[in-house]
Amino acid sequence: MTNWKIWLSAARPQTLAAAFIPVLAGASLAWAHHSLHIAASGVALFCALAIQVGTNFANDYFDFKKGADTDERIGFQRATASGLILPESMLRATILTMGIAFLAGLYLVWIGGWVIFWIGIFSLIFGILYTGGPFPLGYNGLGDLFVFLFFGFVAVMGTYYVNTLQWSGEAFLVSIPVGALCVNILVVNNLRDIDQDRLTGKKTLGVLFGERILKLEYLAMIMIAFASLWPLYTHFDYNLAIFLPVLGLPFAVLQLKSVWFHNDKSDLNKTLERTAQFMILFGMLLSIAIALQSP
Repeated sequence: MTNWKIWLSAARPQTLAAAFIPVLAGASLAWAHHSLHIAASGVALFCALAIQVGTNFANDYFDFKKGADTDERIGFQRATASGLILPESMLRATILTMGIAFLAGLYLVWIGGWVIFWIGIFSLIFGILYTGGPFPLGYNGLGDLFVFLFFGFVAVMGTYYVNTLQWSGEAFLVSIPVGALCVNILVVNNLRDIDQDRLTGKKTLGVLFGERILKLEYLAMIMIAFASLWPLYTHFDYNLAIFLPVLGLPFAVLQLKSVWFHNDKSDLNKTLERTAQFMILFGMLLSIAIALQSP
């Protein structure tokens, strides 16, 4: 495998929907309110992708250092654990990527002020603390909450804010399905790795409460995503186009079936990719539906 392919794999492109869709949703809402700031949205997307990649690099490094990635791993290959990238190189890549995100984010701070500065700082810090530090979130059952908050509320509402310079109840509601479907990417990851995580002391929700809880969580996140469309229709007078994401329901059912009735944990690698693809489908349909609300 060539060097650039190794680094591309380490960036985990199959997870980048979690960075792209929240920004798209927030920018679409700004468009519907006639307040789209193209440069701000573009920089927000760049920062979101950089933070996501930096977080993935950090996970690769810290999981290796903590011994969470072993030879029994059935998930996607980890570059550090497999010896393809030296630990110190992965750490430098983490710092560099997060540093680039910070520098690019200064433009958003110039637009949006100190609130955006602190949003960016906490996003960077918690991206590291997800698997690093003395109390890593992902190792103590808090990963799902982190993903819902930062890839839902923070990313969507933050994008909307740098476009409009105001907060919005609509942006809050739009954040909910986005955050929920981001969580499901993590749910599949944790369901696949539950046996290894248990052996290495990684206390995900699956390790703490069992596989059934993860399966119910996956179902709940799908239900929350679709149910969140209703208050947009009833309380914010959206037209029927807001239900466009319902077209993706059959695809969601297929992934739900795979989560509940898979034959082998390795089958969940494909389910993880398709869960991210469903998030892209739902997010794009949602964004189109929001944009169509503009008179």
